Amino acid sequence: MPTTSVSSREFNQDTGGAKRAALQGPVFITDRGKPSYVLMTFDEFRRMTGKQPNITELLSMPADDTIEFEPQKIAVAAQIPDLS
Repeated sequence: MPTTSVSSREFNQDTGGAKRAALQGPVFITDRGKPSYVLMTFDEFRRMTGKQPNITELLSMPADDTIEFEPQKIAVAAQIPDLS
């Protein structure tokens, strides 16, 4: 897994490039030549921490989603079998 190192200034100037590099491996963000942050994909973070989503997280919907759902009413007629 390749690693990339960028300065804070480079990161600020090309965030998209750092995010693309993080798809290949961790990106070390340096501050005055010393590593201070690590950028990685969320999937890689979950893999490293062993945190797997539970069913509630998988089925939950973000609070700011506005989904309109109005089911159509249908008529259901009971069919009585002819027992003769």
